[in-house]
Amino acid sequence: MSTELLLDLTGKVAVVTGSGRGLGLAYATALAAAGACVVVNDLDAEVAEQAAKSIVEAGGRAVAEAVAVGTAEAADRLVARAVDSFGRLDVMVTNAGILRDRVLWKMTDDDFDAVVSTHLRATFTCARAAVVRMREQGEGGSLVLVGSPAGQRGNFGQTNYAAAKAGIAAMTRTWSMELSRSGITVNAVVPVAATSMTETIPAFAPHIEQWKQGSPLPDFLRKGEGFGTPEDCAALVPFLASDAARDVTGQCIGIGGDKLTLWSHPQEIAVAYADGGWSPQTIADSWHGSVGREPQSVGIPAPRLPSEAGA
Repeated sequence: MSTELLLDLTGKVAVVTGSGRGLGLAYATALAAAGACVVVNDLDAEVAEQAAKSIVEAGGRAVAEAVAVGTAEAADRLVARAVDSFGRLDVMVTNAGILRDRVLWKMTDDDFDAVVSTHLRATFTCARAAVVRMREQGEGGSLVLVGSPAGQRGNFGQTNYAAAKAGIAAMTRTWSMELSRSGITVNAVVPVAATSMTETIPAFAPHIEQWKQGSPLPDFLRKGEGFGTPEDCAALVPFLASDAARDVTGQCIGIGGDKLTLWSHPQEIAVAYADGGWSPQTIADSWHGSVGREPQSVGIPAPRLPSEAGA
């Protein structure tokens, strides 16, 4: 079968959480353009309706469902909306998210709980509801979870967000094993794009503002940083939802600008042994000459401006 036919999503039905604007809308639009019927979700009913309308006006099929994700009831509503409107469910994209950035000693319980609920718990509840339906249908399906570089490397001021996104990466790997016999693939998209979340980064802010005024993002961002528009990230989602990706599962895949990447899974990179086991003293004596010789870096590297890169 040709790749073009494998990428055709005609007859498939997708739910995209948090798809009223930004990356979520780009994902929903790309799925519809590939032939899928889409349930657009947003907390704001007017925003959700307008997003669905834009897809329909472009020739796609879409309906809106306004609900705050996180609870099992919200997840069931989204799945029911897909089934009631289009007869089935094949793809669940868990994109909805919020930020409540603060350093650890200033982060409140509400800051932590709100972000974890919207990102991590909502990913769990929506995936669970989707998988129940997909297994009943018996024809496989796709879970496309949305991660972040912060979940891979940590990020200053983002205890809640980084922890939730790291959890999503772990759920991706776990669910890919649990659902393989059901023919359901599970992958995480790790996008980097000009959004309301990234326009607060000083190195990106002026370029995002220029992009909003109609100027293209410069090559040092698109290629060097893998940083582009929401639409630049969208192609990965219909690919992962298609039959062309039936053998792709359990992966964390980065995309942004002109760059496509595969993130590594955590693994042991240095090993040392001590006959009879270790004591604090023997660990201290050997640390810098054995497993601690090359400690791992943390955090998302700061963007390199052209002057810093020698351009």
